Amino acid sequence: MTTASTPKGERRRHALVVAAVELLIEGGFDAVRHRAVAERAGLPLASTTYYFESLDELIAAAIEHHGSAELARGRARLEALTEPPRGGEHLVELMLDQLLGPVVGNDAEAVLLRYERLVATGRRPHLRPLMLDLGAELRALLLDTAARAGAEIDAARLEQLIALVDGAVVNALIEVNPDPRAAARRMLREALA
Repeated sequence: MTTASTPKGERRRHALVVAAVELLIEGGFDAVRHRAVAERAGLPLASTTYYFESLDELIAAAIEHHGSAELARGRARLEALTEPPRGGEHLVELMLDQLLGPVVGNDAEAVLLRYERLVATGRRPHLRPLMLDLGAELRALLLDTAARAGAEIDAARLEQLIALVDGAVVNALIEVNPDPRAAARRMLREALA
């Protein structure tokens, strides 16, 4: 058994991953540095290289942790519904939460950081398999959400809806729109009407 596989080692590794997630959310990939992660986790600088072979491995662990947590939150929200989501408005809100994350504080900033992370992933080929896996799970969750709402949406239509939301959000961000979620909501509402 290595130190990294002990309960203390697992706690430390987890603390580093959580710290990396927080930094990634707050400032994107550029914010995730060995020193910043160690300081945020309250651990020695050497711990980042002890528990992870590289910064890329730490970032991948952070993205996997964060993506899995978002998917679990989306599944839990769907399972917690006492009745199937009825009406297009309820479906729109569920889909937006799953695509854009929950509304938090300055939502425009949170959505901007989310899209920055997604786009920046394209420059990191080592993350593509992970992002494809997380994307497939998200699409399955969205299809399940639509089915439970009684909306007949197949995989091809879902791709159109995702592209519509992404386009509305990116255009709103370019226009420095303080509410990109509202722009996406309008487009999605019209598409599902």
